[in-house]
Amino acid sequence: MGAGDDQGFADVLNGFSLNFRSGGRGTASRAEPSAPRRTAAPATDESDFPVEQAASVRAYAWTGGRTHSVHRLEIETLVTTSARALDRMDDLKGEHQEIAELCRHSKSVAEVGALLRLPLGVVKVLLGDMAVLGLVIVHESASASPDMELLERVLKGLTNLRTGPLPAL
Repeated sequence: MGAGDDQGFADVLNGFSLNFRSGGRGTASRAEPSAPRRTAAPATDESDFPVEQAASVRAYAWTGGRTHSVHRLEIETLVTTSARALDRMDDLKGEHQEIAELCRHSKSVAEVGALLRLPLGVVKVLLGDMAVLGLVIVHESASASPDMELLERVLKGLTNLRTGPLPAL
């Protein structure tokens, strides 16, 4: 295309006709477009949507799309409903109320997820929100740094299993 051509690629493409009877290649048929046909949308039944899809949308709405919690919650971390949550049970949001009911007795994060049939990430976000609000008590997991004395005893025990007891020094 030269510098003086005002037609762009889309204009050329839109003007191209595949009607070879109209007089040749590249000639545009400039017939007025007909009004679009209106067809009735097929009736949809709520049962057409899978339950799993609805659950994932609901979970996304519950967390506002967040995937991380303020609290560091591992799958084995235990949580228990607080007295504050028990006092305000009727005022809690549906998902918080459900979790508060489940956690009257300590449950792990993994158990809560399994019982609610929710992804672990969603459960961690919800439990983290509840912990910030004082609705659940998060029981600290074992420390992240290993105890050296414990590791030495384990190593000694494993060595004894493999070779027999070590002679006393």
